[in-house]
Amino acid sequence: MKAASFYGSGELVVEDVPVPGTADDELLVRVRAASICGTDLRILKAGHASIPAGTRRVLGHEVAGDVAQVGSRVQGFTRGERVSIAPCVGCGRCEDCSAGDNNACASVRILGIAFDGGFQEYLRVPRSALERGNVFRVPDTVSYAEAALIEPMACCYRGQRQVGVGFRDTVAIIGAGPIGVLHTLLARLAGARRIIVSDVVSSRLDTVRGLGADVAIDGSSEDLRGAILEETSGRGANVVITTVSSAAVQSQAVELLAPRGRLCVFAGLSASERVEIDTNRLHYASLTLTGTTGASIADYGACLRLVAERRIDLAPVITGRFPLERIHEAIEHSASRRSLKAVLEFDIPETD
Repeated sequence: MKAASFYGSGELVVEDVPVPGTADDELLVRVRAASICGTDLRILKAGHASIPAGTRRVLGHEVAGDVAQVGSRVQGFTRGERVSIAPCVGCGRCEDCSAGDNNACASVRILGIAFDGGFQEYLRVPRSALERGNVFRVPDTVSYAEAALIEPMACCYRGQRQVGVGFRDTVAIIGAGPIGVLHTLLARLAGARRIIVSDVVSSRLDTVRGLGADVAIDGSSEDLRGAILEETSGRGANVVITTVSSAAVQSQAVELLAPRGRLCVFAGLSASERVEIDTNRLHYASLTLTGTTGASIADYGACLRLVAERRIDLAPVITGRFPLERIHEAIEHSASRRSLKAVLEFDIPETD
């Protein structure tokens, strides 16, 4: 079979490798779609602490496909079923897992990092993922490409639940990349009163206007704080969500909030970066500052249902489709600030 093998920083090779062997308590999945995440781009550039030097790893944690082989001890799955996989496999025993927060498990093992992911034609699903409910059946109303995007959508869904986006809220989303667009779609579904999105790329602002943003602010030419205050009669936004990895943006976000406002720090920073926060404003304006990372199995299931019921259309988030052999083009597409999501699709005809 073909696989895109990661051998270390900057080294990604499409090569022939054996189909993964599976035990009698595992599944083998024929991958049909795998989308490229910002995390994949960072790993490709700088590696990952959980991937030891010299290790061959197949990345890709946003994946969907068909069950190709069912171990003799596996129950509840049949060959040919359409499935997708929530990538955070918790230990199943700790306090976080018991509370339903498997993504916060200290021993979490992530698809495409701790074990091989979806940038290959066949994927082995370990027993732990089956036992803990990480494998989901994909309804016929959801395409493989959409199913691959359930994971980043679920991460955004978790972030918005953390700050309780609702119909009374003006929501400001900083960044109109794939994550900013997903946050826009979810905020619109939640009934947000007004959605303000900022970016420095005009084409992305054009896209987000068509997907539910009431106001699009060009951060390259407009004063973000002044524009948000003008749009909110001087109060600020009830909810601010930062989707770009910028210490300056995170610091400024506190200044964009209305009294009793809520901030979701969605994008992380490098370990060496620190953010200055005006704690006087935090105190006197009674602000709430939160952050989220990853998504739970319950978040994943909720988002799969939303897409299956066509309450959210993920198709506009996909701006590039590529066969595995052109994964380097797909990576360039994902890294481009003019694009949104690139999806690898398997068994599609080669096109120019």
